[in-house]
Amino acid sequence: MAKNIVCLWYDKDAEAAARFYAATFPDSAVKAVHRAPADYPSGKKGDVITVEFTVAGIPCIGLNGGPAFKHNEAFSFQIATDDQAETDRYWNAIVGNGGQESACGWCKDRWGISWQITPRVLTEAVAAGGAEAKRAFEAMMGMKKIDVAAIEAARRG
Repeated sequence: MAKNIVCLWYDKDAEAAARFYAATFPDSAVKAVHRAPADYPSGKKGDVITVEFTVAGIPCIGLNGGPAFKHNEAFSFQIATDDQAETDRYWNAIVGNGGQESACGWCKDRWGISWQITPRVLTEAVAAGGAEAKRAFEAMMGMKKIDVAAIEAARRG
């Protein structure tokens, strides 16, 4: 087990979420599913309590902790994409599986985890600074899913 692991709190669907991530993103896998050894206040012996998994190489543990806490945008996974096809694939997988669109390349999966599906061309444009960054940033502000061609056009002016 890694020394530092991202712990994600789920109501009761940590295993389903982990399996979705493993099927969607490269370098992702479900490593272990741990079940409760006895009954507990919000569950029964044998219920899944934690799931060890990786998302794009990041070690995580999903905790089925019940409905007390909800995810918000203060935490997100940022996935860098190389082109529109890759951007579309991840965006459509998340949104099309019960998720929801947000703004500027952000979306949420059906479990409430926020994702930033960010084409590298956008990151590079912002890092370039100056007028190029301003044009790309302003173009992004009007988007939900990032349009790579529109960002490239904005970079060129």
